[in-house]
Amino acid sequence: MMNKIHTLGGYFHEYQKSIANPESFWEQQADCLYWRKRWDKVVDWNFEEPRINWFVNARLNITENIFERNLYTIGDSTAIIWEPNDPTEASIRLSYRELYAEVNKFANSLRSLGVTKGDRVALYMPMVPELAIALLACARIGAIHSVIFAGFSAQALSERINDADAKLVLTADGGFRGSKITPLKDITDEALESCPGVRSVVVLKRTNTAVQMVGGRDIWWHDLIEGQADYCAAEDMDAEDPLFILYTSGSTGKPKGIVHTTGGYMVYTAYTFRNVFQYSRGDVYFCTADIGWITGHSYIVYGPLLNGAQSLMFEGIPTWPDPGRFWDIVDKYQVNQFYTAPTAIRSLLSLGNQHLEGKSLASLKVLGTVGEPINEDAWHWYHDHVGKNRCPIVDTWWQTETGGVLISPLAGVTPTKPSFATLPLPGVVPVIVDNAGEKLRGNSVEGNLCIEYPWPGMARTLWGDHERFRETYFSSFKNLYFTGDGVRRDEDGYYRILGRVDDVINVSGHRLGTAEIENAINEHPLVNESAVVGYPHPIKGQGIYAFVVCPELSTGGEEGIRLSIKQGVSKIIGPIARPDLVQLVPGLPKTRSGKIMRRILRKIAEGDASNLGDTTTLLDEEIVDAIIGSALVDVKR
Repeated sequence: MMNKIHTLGGYFHEYQKSIANPESFWEQQADCLYWRKRWDKVVDWNFEEPRINWFVNARLNITENIFERNLYTIGDSTAIIWEPNDPTEASIRLSYRELYAEVNKFANSLRSLGVTKGDRVALYMPMVPELAIALLACARIGAIHSVIFAGFSAQALSERINDADAKLVLTADGGFRGSKITPLKDITDEALESCPGVRSVVVLKRTNTAVQMVGGRDIWWHDLIEGQADYCAAEDMDAEDPLFILYTSGSTGKPKGIVHTTGGYMVYTAYTFRNVFQYSRGDVYFCTADIGWITGHSYIVYGPLLNGAQSLMFEGIPTWPDPGRFWDIVDKYQVNQFYTAPTAIRSLLSLGNQHLEGKSLASLKVLGTVGEPINEDAWHWYHDHVGKNRCPIVDTWWQTETGGVLISPLAGVTPTKPSFATLPLPGVVPVIVDNAGEKLRGNSVEGNLCIEYPWPGMARTLWGDHERFRETYFSSFKNLYFTGDGVRRDEDGYYRILGRVDDVINVSGHRLGTAEIENAINEHPLVNESAVVGYPHPIKGQGIYAFVVCPELSTGGEEGIRLSIKQGVSKIIGPIARPDLVQLVPGLPKTRSGKIMRRILRKIAEGDASNLGDTTTLLDEEIVDAIIGSALVDVKR
């Protein structure tokens, strides 16, 4: 088993060892896993190109490390616990042996459809066991999986399928989410009208909704797996072969296909899961994320299963059928580690403590948060009312691009501080630089968060666009990976993440590019142009505030325009990108060269126009007064 740190002294010892000789450190972690062929070199890297290769020329299959490595010792132990959306529906438990058989059957099913190593498979599915099975089946045969969150619209789905050039799509007739059913097959059919490369669609029966099956293209999941053998030889993979593509929003309109490779991602997710959550054999671990996001990939599927853990996946939402649902699940399965988003915590906090009444929660040992920094009020409520003042909170900072947690307390090891991600994990070398790229040394400093040395779980490229990868992450500061986040290091050396410094908004832990939202708004026939910024939101962390230039109002008036703009964004991107506030404005604050001064709009959206900074370069300063005068929030001047 991989190293597990038990004390603060042990952490400091391990950390110093890891940065003094990172190759030796990561080699030691990798040695705990099964490789068909060992590496010729631990790491080969250059951040200027950039080139990042871990465990050079090693051969492996990640599923052999989940199954073959563990079956003799824990084959009958639970691998996945599935809790359905409807609490009256039966839950499902799959042992490692049962999961292994299902993965092999579906891997053979994929091969029967002509899927081979390197092919891309798009998954647009609800949170059901078959989603995890499909990921592992793709990995088993060397196909590259690309999960697309089941809340995205047909257009967003189509863009991602085409960018990855996926030949196969896995979906379901529908998906349950609280009291609603999402028509996943109908959305898929609409998306595939503009996806010429897709040859086959496999449809899981989940909601028993009537759907159209296209002859020669569509096949039911249950028909496909019927009669398939429960053993499929695992594909021989190079450590740097792609494992999956996961799309994330960027500061330009086009989504970025983040590519993670096999060997380094395996080592990193296994190590970080074990240490951050201090997982022990037999514990029940519950991550509330959707597998459509990186958290679900790394900390519902790969990280836990590589450690032989019991991983609980939940189909529903925290407030249905009532806001006590999470706590019912914790008590039902005697959950030990609970990992969720600050948005969910703030939402449940706002609904009152009565939904915690009658819940024991005595099984909990560790609480975790992910997706955004957690504010102090939410941290204290979580600690006091959910954790009963006895469960450490691991406030984890990481990104889709990082593959796994980079900065976080280790549960019960690192002393915590509300709203601080605290200290870097072993092997992670953060640096803070000013805007000129100068390193800010010592404590009590604030600037741009960069990473100085590669770690095994980091992304290798953007699918089909390595130059954009270089420009996005490696061009801002020489020989550094730039995270895009601002950070403060306090007097104790603890890190506090301050949020994005680029044009990306963090809504309920989901990163949304402002350009992508603006492009969707600008498709409205009455809109001339728009600018989108984030603003403080009591539940979501950041809300979406859209300033829209709309000279000719339709007969529907301002309210009708606002509603149709919001509906348009929901249709083009998905409900998660729907603006919270739409302000119709006569113009946008622009410099004489035509650049929108977004910092002014951010200040207005935050309700503070007392110091707008230098406005001498504005083409028309009166525009700012007009925007403030009709702002949808109270603005102090």
